[in-house]
Amino acid sequence: MPDLRVGEAVGLLEISGAWLVDPVAGREGPGEVVVRDGILEAVTWLRGAAADGIGPNGILVVPGFLDLHVHLREPGNEDAETVASGLAAAAHGGFTTVCAMPNTTPAADEPGVLARVASAAAASGSPVELLAHGAVTVARAGERLAALGELADAGAVGFSDDGSPVKSAVLMRNALLYAGMLGLPIVEHAEDPTLTVGAEASEGLVATILGLKGWPAAAEVSAVERAIAILDSVRADAPGARLHLTHLSTAGALDAVRRAKAAGLPVTCDVTPHHLGFTDEWVAGSRRWAWEALDDAGAARDPWADGALVAHPYATSCRVNPPLRGATDAAACLAALIDGTADAVATDHAPHTAVDKETEFGLAANGISGVETAFGVLLAAVMAGKLPLARAVAALTVGPATVLGARQGRRGATRGLLEGAPADLVVVDAGAGWQVTRDALASRGKNTPLLGRDLPGRILFTVAQGRLAYSDADA
Repeated sequence: MPDLRVGEAVGLLEISGAWLVDPVAGREGPGEVVVRDGILEAVTWLRGAAADGIGPNGILVVPGFLDLHVHLREPGNEDAETVASGLAAAAHGGFTTVCAMPNTTPAADEPGVLARVASAAAASGSPVELLAHGAVTVARAGERLAALGELADAGAVGFSDDGSPVKSAVLMRNALLYAGMLGLPIVEHAEDPTLTVGAEASEGLVATILGLKGWPAAAEVSAVERAIAILDSVRADAPGARLHLTHLSTAGALDAVRRAKAAGLPVTCDVTPHHLGFTDEWVAGSRRWAWEALDDAGAARDPWADGALVAHPYATSCRVNPPLRGATDAAACLAALIDGTADAVATDHAPHTAVDKETEFGLAANGISGVETAFGVLLAAVMAGKLPLARAVAALTVGPATVLGARQGRRGATRGLLEGAPADLVVVDAGAGWQVTRDALASRGKNTPLLGRDLPGRILFTVAQGRLAYSDADA
């Protein structure tokens, strides 16, 4: 590949002997791709002798990923992340489109804030597309609706008070009605705050032994059931109303979504890589994958009894909202992803400064810096035989694109590997790993419990709309 700078059009990129995954076409297998002058000129699927020896453990070529849920901290907390550093991190993770959440300072509750974010994205020079959710309520204070129509006109792709739930049932009902008329989803952070006051870790054995106040699953389940019930009540008046439940983490909440979908309700949801791959025992010092924390009968193992605790307890990099759950809930997240109950994987990338994280566990800011490690966590599940590769790729592409709807139609997530279109793809060496270190992360947020760990799947190139977004220095 020519020596290009980020943002420049790709002159010529030829990849042969690769494993292609195109979730739009519903196809995967050996193939070759050619990118010329930024256009995906040719996609050739190989058969017979030409395909011999090519498998999914080698070079992968997949459409560019779409993240429904990132926190870029600009404006207001640029020490933790800027739009530029966040887009660089996204490209390193294989994402060519990301959706910024509105809990900035000030909140993205009026068009001027969205304009500032868009201006920062343009100034970054990154070809990664930045979309944005607007706030549901003014200042995310839960008292009155923001000007949703004005935010939609300014380009908002959805509305959320993420970091907090929509405070009242009346506001949620009005928001669903109004957003439904605009054709945009309400993206709900499902939490009953009356049940989580002072909570520090998921309610259960780990929290009890560590002396941390428990965060009950009921806080999520009851909030999901409330939101679904309100959605059902407004369908007749707002046929376009849509509800998206973000970062679900419990079996009960996912079961509620499964039932709602079976009843025909327009509800979608996502799960995060850390709720799929980590468990609450990581707070105690375990670093085994969630699927390794279950015995052959599907019951959770005791990390104290089987020597799983290899790191210091109370690592604040493991403090997140919703909290890391037990192994059975993590397995429920994985099962929901496989059966389609969970439409997408969203990273909930939440970078923080050392000042906000390096403190007492219960006082630390919630969040994991995860946009760069997301695909590696999913690929670990694939390699363990727990998740089909095609489903992992779909959950990062067509799944989130479907959640956004018709407004998201320009990138690989909706086009797949389409010949003649601007190249929007990721090239991954699935057979090579990379070590998660502070220096390896482009994000300003280094708050991840994966620091020092090797992950599978080294991203070689990320090409966004025909332009280079990221290239590995050794590729």
